[in-house]
Amino acid sequence: MGAIWFWLVAVLLVGYVVLDGFDIGVGILHLWIARDDAERRLAIRSIGPVWDGNEVWLIAAGGTLYFAFPALYANGFSGFYLPLMMVLWLLILRGAALEFRSHVGGHIWPVLWDGCFALASILLAVFYGAALGNVVRGVPLDSAGRFFEPLWTDFRPRGQTGILDWYTVLVGVAALAALALHGAAWLAYKTAGELNERALRCVKNLWWPVALLTIAITVATFRLERWLLENFRRHTWGFFFPMLAMGGLASEMWFACKKREAAAFAASCAYIIGMLTSLTYSLFPNVLPSSASPNHAGLTIANARAADYGLKIGLVWWAIGMALAVGYTVFAYRSFAGKLTADTETDEEGY
Repeated sequence: MGAIWFWLVAVLLVGYVVLDGFDIGVGILHLWIARDDAERRLAIRSIGPVWDGNEVWLIAAGGTLYFAFPALYANGFSGFYLPLMMVLWLLILRGAALEFRSHVGGHIWPVLWDGCFALASILLAVFYGAALGNVVRGVPLDSAGRFFEPLWTDFRPRGQTGILDWYTVLVGVAALAALALHGAAWLAYKTAGELNERALRCVKNLWWPVALLTIAITVATFRLERWLLENFRRHTWGFFFPMLAMGGLASEMWFACKKREAAAFAASCAYIIGMLTSLTYSLFPNVLPSSASPNHAGLTIANARAADYGLKIGLVWWAIGMALAVGYTVFAYRSFAGKLTADTETDEEGY
């Protein structure tokens, strides 16, 4: 049962990054890709009806993690208390910026909220990437499975580590570039006219730093943590996941050049799915490796999961809840399908 729940949590987190990732990407880009207030409003309207629904997947992932792996939830959230509070405030700031921009009049307030939305989106992408880098690198777990890390120390990924070091910052920058690319692909898919053309150019321009950063974090990861290759050595079918990432990234550029926006966005989704599933496959069965242990033994499926009986009963209710969440997501995206233009009617929320 532990393995099943491990992959269920992974599916929810991947779903969250794919769905909320593009609206974070739109937030990162909208100040630069849009030329005036009308285009910025159009960019925000492309995510307005779905951004809060996308964040339901983060709540679902957190709830599933709490239910299935209570030890990981308790120790991880206490050890990462400071960055998690930062992430919470950034999520609040993004939501407030999206809502108040459309409901507070004047010339100054929209500019202020646009700046807040962009800044919060940039920092959120970096912090998400840095958090992922911490999981890959491992944290200094003690014998009880607890740990604490300051925000930074000497920026080295070994010894007395902090949450930020050169490796986790590298992963954070890679996440920033990848989500910006994802957001550009979404804007190209959802808009027409000049904003569509600029979004396509942005996809082509961002593709190169994303490709280089993907190579950089792959090399750095396997040089720092060679044990992450073990699952690939034992079961070669796992190479499907990195091949999906490489194929998605290569296809995104090709489709962007052919102006096939829907296919380019789908390829961007495939790249993100491939990257995150590759990492998940590498970590299994670890849920939080220990940098203090020679064999990286930390929190695993075996010592972090809940009791089997509860996991079996919970699987039924999880399936019912997720069927509702998936149904709502499909309905929302089908309801707001199609391209937006400046003449598209504004919805009741003001987007």
